[in-house]
Amino acid sequence: MGSGLSVLRGEETPDYSMEIQLKVELQVEDIIATAQAAGRAILQIYNSEASTWEVQMKSDASPLTRADREANAIICQALQSISPHIPIISEENKMTPHAVRQKFQYYWLVDPLDGTKEFLKRNGQFTVNIALMCGSAPVMGVVDVPCQGKTYWAVKGKGAWLRTAEAQRRIQAAEFGFEDKGLKIVASSSHLNKETEEFIALFQSPELVQVGSSLKLLMVAEGAAHIYPRLAPTCEWDIAAADIIVREAGGVVLQAGTQDAKGNPLQDWKEELVKEAAVVYNKEDVLNPYFVVFGKRKAPIAAGSS
Repeated sequence: MGSGLSVLRGEETPDYSMEIQLKVELQVEDIIATAQAAGRAILQIYNSEASTWEVQMKSDASPLTRADREANAIICQALQSISPHIPIISEENKMTPHAVRQKFQYYWLVDPLDGTKEFLKRNGQFTVNIALMCGSAPVMGVVDVPCQGKTYWAVKGKGAWLRTAEAQRRIQAAEFGFEDKGLKIVASSSHLNKETEEFIALFQSPELVQVGSSLKLLMVAEGAAHIYPRLAPTCEWDIAAADIIVREAGGVVLQAGTQDAKGNPLQDWKEELVKEAAVVYNKEDVLNPYFVVFGKRKAPIAAGSS
């Protein structure tokens, strides 16, 4: 045995690595069904006594309810069954270290209940977000709106769609020019800060609409609003599913400069926005930059126009 080991040590270490490629066909109908199942579970809790919601505060001071946890369990169990080889990143799961997830080719990015604060207010403005990511961009997105009985979805290269109990139709972002009067700008109902007001002031007689959750991106995608500026904190799972829906509807989601965890700008948002850089995902820090969602623009932003 001793001589055998000495021979092995003296030889060049063989390369035992091998490349494996997995091929799977994912059905968007399965993901739609998963989002809707989570939405039904959320609604059942939403319509129950608030004393049963089991509200807790997370380390970042954001609320967590029984609805978040049950929706997350439904989604993760379904996705693991549909695609056991595709990892899942969810707001309500322990975060996978970036050293590991940066190697993911595909992964699911999930927010099981986007708009928990809206859920607690009982205003109905919350969604279920499921995105399939490829590298740094979404390639499939499903957003269920439980209180409206609507499900939005998109697959890269195949358009954006809205499904209700009665029908399904393709949606398109509204076309506009930056000089148009009365553009409809949708903003967060809880983050109308100085930077957002500064952005809105750039337009002529805009109409401001305030709603919660990823509904803001969906309004741009279906042409109910022209622009959505988000110059305040969000995380990747908040917008990824709706991002691909906006893109497939003819709109864009553009970076407008980095920010710190409290939402303070670290770059000049005007200078960054004109660079026309799309929001990217699977960063080391899952905090999104400032961003602006535009519908179908007649022309890109001209440098110096902002």
